[in-house]
Amino acid sequence: MIDINTFLTALYVVVDDFCKCTLPPEPATQPLPSLARSEVITLALFSQWHHFPSERAFYRYADHHLRDAFPRLPDRSQLNRLIRHHLDSVMAFFLHGIGMLHAQDCLYEALDSSAIPTRDAKRRGMGWLPGIADIGWSNRIGWYEGCHLLLSVNPQGVITGFGLASASSHDVPMAETFFAVRQTPHPQLPSVGHIGCGVYVADKGFAGHKNRQHWRETYHAEVIAPPQRNSKTPWSKPWRRWLAGIRQIVETVNEKLHHTFRLQRERPHDWSGLQVRLTAKIALHNFCIWFNQQLGRPNLAFADLIDW
Repeated sequence: MIDINTFLTALYVVVDDFCKCTLPPEPATQPLPSLARSEVITLALFSQWHHFPSERAFYRYADHHLRDAFPRLPDRSQLNRLIRHHLDSVMAFFLHGIGMLHAQDCLYEALDSSAIPTRDAKRRGMGWLPGIADIGWSNRIGWYEGCHLLLSVNPQGVITGFGLASASSHDVPMAETFFAVRQTPHPQLPSVGHIGCGVYVADKGFAGHKNRQHWRETYHAEVIAPPQRNSKTPWSKPWRRWLAGIRQIVETVNEKLHHTFRLQRERPHDWSGLQVRLTAKIALHNFCIWFNQQLGRPNLAFADLIDW
């Protein structure tokens, strides 16, 4: 267990080195921004811990405890605008972390989807994200209003790519877009990451011989998924247990995102705000794995990483 200042310093040093070595110089503007890009990214990531129940709670903490480290900390609304403005830089740091961890030098990546509720499904009206968030079904929480998250996770728990769609989106179309963009990168969808060297393991939501054949032939994506239970060639129970066992890692990672990094509490009013906070959570998740490795700790031992 380490103290908060040590963790924050380590995070800032890694982010600052990344900004200086990888990103282009910040354009000169007048007046000068209150925070440098590396400071904004550091605060964006650090604010995602579940110890800060909301953006307001984090700002109160930063205002009282982080003024020495960030003497030019602006007011809360300006900080939020700065974080949204640097979405591309936060995304670039997430992608940098994948390479820093050599995350795709593995035998397989586990695919899974998860619900992100953004509003009570029983409330009337369009809400804050009309045309983006809608009604969908989740085995975990039932009917919900929000978005549908697709994750790709390696055996060590590192998130190698993700995609976000409306709650009513199904797994197969999302996987189709995910594989297509990994095969032919698109500048507006950098979050899916790059093609790895292993296969993908998925649950029965991604099943279907035609789908898997299409993905293999078109995108060189080999997907292993159990057939539906009404299939003429069902898997035996040992095979299903085997697949469930190696896919357990993505279930664990989903739990970390929803609880340790408070994804289940997000109630965004703006699409760019949801994008940057989700990207920051995933980048922080991967950074914590890297940091644990430097300390010789288990990859996903986040609960006792910081002495709060």
